[in-house]
Amino acid sequence: MHAANLPPDALRERAAQRANYYERIGTRHMTPLWEVLGALVPTQPRSPVQAALWRYAELREQVIEAGRLITAEEAERRVLILENPALRGQSSITQSLYAGLQLILPGEVAPAHRHSQSALRLVLDGEGAYTAVDGERTTMRRGDFIITPAWTWHDHGNLGDQPVVWLDGLDIPIVRFLDAGFAEKSEQHSQVTQRPEGDALARYGANMVPVDYQPRPAEPTRVFVYPFERTRASLKAIAGGTPDAHHGHKLRYVNPATGASPMPTIGAFAQWLPRGFETRPYRCTDGTVVVCLEGEGEAKVGGQTWRFQENDIFVVPSWHALQLRADRDSLLFSFSDRPVQQALGLWRDERL
Repeated sequence: MHAANLPPDALRERAAQRANYYERIGTRHMTPLWEVLGALVPTQPRSPVQAALWRYAELREQVIEAGRLITAEEAERRVLILENPALRGQSSITQSLYAGLQLILPGEVAPAHRHSQSALRLVLDGEGAYTAVDGERTTMRRGDFIITPAWTWHDHGNLGDQPVVWLDGLDIPIVRFLDAGFAEKSEQHSQVTQRPEGDALARYGANMVPVDYQPRPAEPTRVFVYPFERTRASLKAIAGGTPDAHHGHKLRYVNPATGASPMPTIGAFAQWLPRGFETRPYRCTDGTVVVCLEGEGEAKVGGQTWRFQENDIFVVPSWHALQLRADRDSLLFSFSDRPVQQALGLWRDERL
């Protein structure tokens, strides 16, 4: 007989029987699928991630204060992690991504190491620092998008006279979920320079590659720095056209040798919104971290509305509608796990 047709006493008896059964199978480390099926296979994404905004002007002094409390060498990486309010204690800004603000002071070196996790750097504040990747240095300039692919040696140093702050983005939660993380410290504090600055960009970033270079489809780019001046010039060059109703003028960063994402686990994007332009609502399954590099405006994420300005960072959870308005010409950088979702056939978007 269907439960709806049972008398109250019979319903209570059945509930007691089921509770007893669940307790007994629990001792065998089993649980009934029918009790959790709706959560495991939802009709649409129900992300636990919370939309959140970090105002850089309010955080900068606390980032600088970390430099008075611990050295870059002691910390190995002096970073304040941006933890999603709904994921405290997990060192995650979304379910799959990590983000943090890293500080390096004049004269310091963050010692060389390598790890399974892929990383990006977006320079926000200050001049004079460098990143070295597998024997080549690049000077870090504001807005530069710099990557350290998985298992590449990298260190950072500051040869200038002012603090430098950048945003770190890594796939730490993905690697942690897969139990696939390895790390190794270098015997050298700083890498020995093997190639002049700009070598990788010349070899792999000018619509040419070495004649014997045959990249694998998922191989990360050999171009480890995407200069901000080039990003801005590209966006400005296409800004004369009609903006896309949902994106404005938006480009994605690619591995020039393959057209794929610069890293197999993290996708990155740059977006230009003309003054006064307002996007229509848009949502997608990749939870996304957004940084304002130029301009100011308003972001509506789900049911929340924020004002944003330069260097502010906000997170858009999976399947949450995003709508943007630019009060001045604005340039936004963003990154997400879209390449992973696309490789697995999971990614979906919707123009509202």
